[in-house]
Amino acid sequence: MSTPGYAELHCLSNFTFLRGASHPAELVAQAVALGYRALALTDECSVAGVVRAWEAAREHELPLIVGSEFTLEDGLRLILLATDRAAYGRLCALITRGRRQAEKGRYRLTRDDLEPGLPGCLALWLPGRPACGEEAAWLLSLFPGRTWIAVELLAEGHHGERLVELETLGAKQGLPLLAAGDVHMHVRGRRALQDTLTAIRLGRRINDAGVVLYPNGERHLRSRERLAAIYPEDLLAETLVVAARCRFRLDELRYEYPAELVPAGHTPATWLRQLTKEGIRHRWPDGVPTATRRLIEHELSLIAELGYEAYFLTVHDIVRYARSRGILCQGRGSAANSAVCFSLGITEVDPARMAVLFERFMSKERNEPPDIDVDFEHERREEVIQYIYRKYGRDRAALAATVIRYRPRSALRDVGKALGLEALQIDQLARSMQWWDGRNVDDERVREAGFD
Repeated sequence: MSTPGYAELHCLSNFTFLRGASHPAELVAQAVALGYRALALTDECSVAGVVRAWEAAREHELPLIVGSEFTLEDGLRLILLATDRAAYGRLCALITRGRRQAEKGRYRLTRDDLEPGLPGCLALWLPGRPACGEEAAWLLSLFPGRTWIAVELLAEGHHGERLVELETLGAKQGLPLLAAGDVHMHVRGRRALQDTLTAIRLGRRINDAGVVLYPNGERHLRSRERLAAIYPEDLLAETLVVAARCRFRLDELRYEYPAELVPAGHTPATWLRQLTKEGIRHRWPDGVPTATRRLIEHELSLIAELGYEAYFLTVHDIVRYARSRGILCQGRGSAANSAVCFSLGITEVDPARMAVLFERFMSKERNEPPDIDVDFEHERREEVIQYIYRKYGRDRAALAATVIRYRPRSALRDVGKALGLEALQIDQLARSMQWWDGRNVDDERVREAGFD
């Protein structure tokens, strides 16, 4: 008897900070090893981990589904999965809205925020105990033909009664059911770490955490044989139905630049050429050297071929504003190899005075936009940021976010507290690690500090 196919549609990584206990790449590799047909990464109100998951999934040729888990203000829990590029955009917009409506590190969403149902997104309802029929009816009205009940049987007792309850509710509401795992780790062996993360998140010692810890290690990627012994076959098969509808691939994303930078009567290519010509007259008032002119033409041709004119126009506009206000700024890095950047005033390296290699900056082989780094004087950087907000609106402009990660010493301190060590012990443990030791905790250093 063959083992049913399966796609895990509810999976958190360590990018759901202090909940997930495995890296995205670890989850992908384990899903491949178990023969899963697809894997959805559904970090809570975040898609921060999908790039690393995508890189691993592409290497292993595993279909990756992009989604996110949400808990609304009234307690309703659901997962949203993106089926296409437009749906991914709507999912990201919802995440942004939720983060902007709460203090840093949190999010806040109500049912109104989900109106009118995020077209293109599929909804997996995570019912509470007992399951609330009103929640099911509301989701079905918002996501008609796009709502499922996620059945998560995790060896917590009364599985038979729970399955019957959800099957009855699904039949009453006209909602299909599917299997899901509420995955927090790629293997059961990460349970100790997951418990520790939970204790740190709640500010408790593990010994005092009690029932807030999960009762077992079932929230890992389980074998298909194990799943087949727990779930009816049709619930496992339904995961493949949902996975087949999720066709969005991360490599569909492309940079999109403001159209209003191009005046009427021009295309991005003609306007960039016009600005470059004006810059040439300013940079070389006595005439541009022949070799430099050939270099500029070569760059403009390649920029046009790859369609990056709007990117150069966007950076030029920001630099132009800064210079008009007397704000010190200068492009650096590989952009210094570009004669066009010099002509536009973005960089200050004259290509006629040095041997530049434009392909270090941009090439067809890399198939990615060039990287133009511009430094602005620290005291007036905020003026430039506010100009961008005014020009493009806060719904189209944002600062890039970073995900903060533990360093060894801070990790040792938090783990020590969770394990109930005394303050003096924690300090001794943390001081056993130095910044030059890198990211890994050396077992020998820990033993030298008096710990096993």
